[in-house]
Amino acid sequence: MSLAPWPADPLLHEVFTWVWLADLSTRYDRRVTLADVPDEVWDDIARPGIDAVWLMGVWQRSEVGAAIARSNPAMAAAQREALPDVVDADVVGSAYCVRSYTCDEALGGEAGLAAARAALAQRGVRLALDLVPNHVAPDHPWVVDHPEYFVTGTVDDLQRDPGAYLEVHGTVFACGRDPYFPAWPEVLQLDASNPLLRAAMAEQVASIVTRCDALRCDMAMLVLDDVFERTWGRRADTDGGFWPEVFAAGRATNPDVRFWAEAYWDLEPVLVDQGFDACYDKRLYDRLVHRAPVDEVRAHLSAPLDWQRHTVRFVENHDEPRAASVFAPARHLATLTAVCTLPGVALLHEGEADGRRVRVPVTLGRRPVEPVDTDVRAAVDRLVAAIGGGVRRGDWRMLAVDGWADNQSARRLLAWSWVSATARHVVVVNLSDERADGRVRLDWHGLGGRRCVFDDLLVGVSYQRDGDAVLGDGLYVALDPDAAHLFRVEILAT
Repeated sequence: MSLAPWPADPLLHEVFTWVWLADLSTRYDRRVTLADVPDEVWDDIARPGIDAVWLMGVWQRSEVGAAIARSNPAMAAAQREALPDVVDADVVGSAYCVRSYTCDEALGGEAGLAAARAALAQRGVRLALDLVPNHVAPDHPWVVDHPEYFVTGTVDDLQRDPGAYLEVHGTVFACGRDPYFPAWPEVLQLDASNPLLRAAMAEQVASIVTRCDALRCDMAMLVLDDVFERTWGRRADTDGGFWPEVFAAGRATNPDVRFWAEAYWDLEPVLVDQGFDACYDKRLYDRLVHRAPVDEVRAHLSAPLDWQRHTVRFVENHDEPRAASVFAPARHLATLTAVCTLPGVALLHEGEADGRRVRVPVTLGRRPVEPVDTDVRAAVDRLVAAIGGGVRRGDWRMLAVDGWADNQSARRLLAWSWVSATARHVVVVNLSDERADGRVRLDWHGLGGRRCVFDDLLVGVSYQRDGDAVLGDGLYVALDPDAAHLFRVEILAT
C-alpha cells in the first residue's frame, strides 16, 4: 500500500514490543506475535492521529546478555523493583544488546515484522525501528568474524576493571559506555573510528531500512568523531563522519526513510547538520518535569520553527520515568497536550494513556499488571482524536497573551495556533501552579464581522464569540493550574 508523504510534524507511538505482546498473549489466552496481532489492537495502536509506530526492541536478543542481566546485581535489583515476582524466564535480555538485526523469533521473526508493517500501512501508519550504533551483544557474529570492528583491551584492563571489560573467545573487549557513567556490562564497544566498521554499519542500515520507514538511533552522539576520540582516544582516519556515511547508504536504499536521534549534551545541532531529521528535545522535557519558569519554557518554544521541526518531544519514553509516577493527573494531561501540539516529532508512549506508573527495564519480557486509569485514558483518547482531526497540520506559530494593569497572571499562559486550508486550532496551556487568565491575540483574516465558535476538544464545551471583539480585545481565557484548552475554531457566516 502506498503511503501519503510524511507529515512535517508526525505523532509517533512507541510500543515496548516484547512486554506488549506478552500482555496480548494473556488477554487473548494464546501466544500472540507480530504475525497475528488482532485487528482491533492495531486499530488502537495506530488510531487516527498516529503517523508512525515505533516497535521498540524487535531485534534478536542475546542469550549471553540475558545471562548477564540475571546475574548482575544492579540489573537484577532494577528488574525486581519493576516486577517483584520476576523469574529468570522474564529476563529476556536488553532490547539494546542486539545479537542480530533480524526480528526475534519469539516476537514472530521476519515474517511477523513484515506482517506488522503491512498492518500499519493499511491504516496509513509508518513503522519505526531501532538502530544501536555504539555497541552489540557479546554473541554478535562480528565478535568472531570481525574482532577488528571493536575496541579491545588487555588482560590487565580486565583485572583492573572487570565491570568495563569482557573476555570473549580469548579476546578482551571493552564494554560499551557513555563516558559519564559506568560501562554497560552486557555489550561490547564498537570502534566507530574504524572505516571498516563504518562501512559494515552502513551496509547494515541499508538492509534495515528496507523493512521500516524510520530509525530511532540509540545514543547517537556517542559515535561522533570528537566524542568518540575523547572517550576512547581513537581518531577517525576517514573524513565526513560516521553518520553521513551511514545515512548515504540508508537513503540510497529508502529515500523516504527518517532518522531520529536520541541525543544529549547540546550536540543536537551537530547531529542535524550531519543529516538527522530530528533529535530528542531533552531540555524541554527537563523544563516541563522540573516545572521551570514559564518564561523559560516560552523562550525555548520561541526558537525558529525550522529548528523546532528537528526535535522529538515527549513526556515519557522507555528511558524516563512513567509520567503518571512523576506528575499529578492534571499536570500530566496539560503537559501532554502541550507536547503533542508543538511542532516537530511528538512521542506518545504505549501505556501512557492508561496511566501506567512502572517503568519497565528493557531487559524484561513481562511487566506487572496495573489498573487502567479510565479518566486518563478518556482524556488521551480525546487528545489523539483531536490530532487526527487536523491539529499538527498546516502552519504553527506562537501567540501573544496579554494581561492588563492589575493582572499579570497572563505571563503564566502559553498559546499557539495551527492553521491549515481546512482547519484552525488554538492551544492555550497553564503549566504553572496558580490560576491564570489573559487575552490571546488572534489576527486572522476573515474574523471581522463574523461569529466564531471555539470548540474545546478536550472537554466538549463550545463558546461563541464576536469576531470583531476577538480581533480587538483578544480571546479571553482563564485556566486553573495545570490545565489546557484545545480549541477547534469555526468562523461562521454573518
